[in-house]
Amino acid sequence: MTPSVLNKITELLADTTLPAARRAPLELILADPERALNESFESLAERSGSSVPTIMRAVRDLGSAGLREFKLALAQEMAVSGSPLHRRVNLGDSTEQVVSKVIKSAAAAVNGVQAQLSTQALEAAADAMVRASRVDCWCVGATSGFMASDMQARLFRMGLVSNAYLDQHLQLVSAATLDAGGVAFAISHVGGMPSLMEAVAVARAQRATVIALTQAGTPLAKQADIVLGIQVPDDPVMHVGTEAYLAHLTVIEVLTVLIAQRLGDKAVARLHGVRQVLATHGLDTRHHPQLNWGAPE
Repeated sequence: MTPSVLNKITELLADTTLPAARRAPLELILADPERALNESFESLAERSGSSVPTIMRAVRDLGSAGLREFKLALAQEMAVSGSPLHRRVNLGDSTEQVVSKVIKSAAAAVNGVQAQLSTQALEAAADAMVRASRVDCWCVGATSGFMASDMQARLFRMGLVSNAYLDQHLQLVSAATLDAGGVAFAISHVGGMPSLMEAVAVARAQRATVIALTQAGTPLAKQADIVLGIQVPDDPVMHVGTEAYLAHLTVIEVLTVLIAQRLGDKAVARLHGVRQVLATHGLDTRHHPQLNWGAPE
């Protein structure tokens, strides 16, 4: 069985020859892993009187390739050892502690997106969507389903031809009708659902461009032309938890802005027109007549 991160730290600290500069940050992590998970390595270096390069060497001693991998491994361990309610919340925590831990966890997930995203992949994805004759958004599951629909709505508001298909059968139909000018945007945190992989295989056979929003190394990532790879710690409650949703939604927001930049004035005019219509008609109208149905005269 592979030793846990905290056990590895304990073993390293037992080595009397370990330099003090490398020992200090490890002792702080062991004493309060929750804080170490939330703070930056610059902050940890300052607290321990060490430096980020020294901490990086200590992290490699623990078997992690880099700082991001170390934090992910530590978060995974805390998820397993936490309560079944939330990976950072204990059953006896107060309401204030629950609020603090859940919000910090969500913020950490969003902050972690920047270090993982490839600017080259983002630019390639934005370029492909702007040039596409059609962008079809696919997903598996309720959470990804919302994001596929949201992405489709963002694209068509900016004037791009787009669809969202949540049904497995329609995803295959979509794939079969794409061509070399089309884009399939597949969203799946798990990245290995057989039905989605079948649609991806058909789209590739049609020479369409496949963009995947998933974890790096998944079957979906391996089959995609462009990978927006994002990893978040496992959720103890749901197969795909809230933190994955927040991370993916952040990527979609970034991608939307990049696409709008490429479309320029055309996108700005369309978005302004949509906002204006919704502000004066329909659901976004700010002033509604008061309804007094059933009220006494």
